[in-house]
Amino acid sequence: MIQTEDMEFAPRVISPENTQEDGDIEVTLRPQSLHEYIGQDKVKEKIAVYIQAAKRRGEPLDHVLLYGPPGLGKTTLSAIIAHELGVNLRITTGPAIEKTGDLVSLLTSLSDNDVLFIDEIHRLSKQVEEILYPALEDRVIDIIIGKGPSARSIRMDLKPFTLIGATTRAGQLSAPLRDRFGVIERLELYNKEQLTDIVRRSAMILNIPCTTDGASEVAGRARGTPRIANRLLKRVRDFADVMGNGEITKEIAEIALGRLEIDALGLDSLDRRMLGMIIKGYGGGPVGLETIASAIGEEAVTLEDVCEPFLMQLGFLGRTPRGRVATRLAYEHLGLVPPEDNSGQLKIT
Repeated sequence: MIQTEDMEFAPRVISPENTQEDGDIEVTLRPQSLHEYIGQDKVKEKIAVYIQAAKRRGEPLDHVLLYGPPGLGKTTLSAIIAHELGVNLRITTGPAIEKTGDLVSLLTSLSDNDVLFIDEIHRLSKQVEEILYPALEDRVIDIIIGKGPSARSIRMDLKPFTLIGATTRAGQLSAPLRDRFGVIERLELYNKEQLTDIVRRSAMILNIPCTTDGASEVAGRARGTPRIANRLLKRVRDFADVMGNGEITKEIAEIALGRLEIDALGLDSLDRRMLGMIIKGYGGGPVGLETIASAIGEEAVTLEDVCEPFLMQLGFLGRTPRGRVATRLAYEHLGLVPPEDNSGQLKIT
């Protein structure tokens, strides 16, 4: 049984954040077992051992923390873990647990060995987090009843359970909470071959005719993220239905993704505007993030959370104490000639 609470929305086609449109389609495409789960091989191997050991001992799985960029399958993996254990899964998010009573209600409603998944666990309030400490260590919760001198503490026992926490910002997780997880795993970005397999699997489930070359073209522009790959697959399908015979081929995918302004490396218009402003407006940098955001009319947090990680991964952007700088690779990708000093090196002041 899967229950969901609190979803956030993102407007960009290549945003790794979950959108309202993604909700139903992700449930349809979500694999149900570790065997069906594509990629993250090292994580899968370890999780499979932990699950098998827990089932043999008849104990709940140790608490699990999954971290990494959004859209890589943390929620999917938590659902698979619950399915493999043969228990129920309860899904919520850190911001949705506003009061300690909300957490108490969640914990007391769990059956033996159930899995509680908290997305964005780094956004739990301090008061809620403190209630969680004894629940994770001793399977008890302490509730304060009343106020002032008449206040008293009641300790409630909890049934054995597994908490799976997910976060895109592991550094913002407090040390006491992080130390209470027995299994801590990082999910990595997917390579093109793995994403191609994911696109082909999704196309088959959705009954979308798709060639291997077409799937590869979509995968190559998905920024290493399955969620983006599945979203692009649906957009390319629209173009295939209108401009072709319904089949996604390499040619149709190139046309569709070109119309969506997503280039061969997965950069969209916002990424290129950011790089273009650094290069053309500020001589390649360094320039402050707030200045860039004001110049192109975007929020600084959007550039920092969505654009920067991917641009830095590609080696297009550097962060210095004085601000952001564009690298030689960024100049070359945009078809511009990088300025050079007398030594023949890229000139960055």
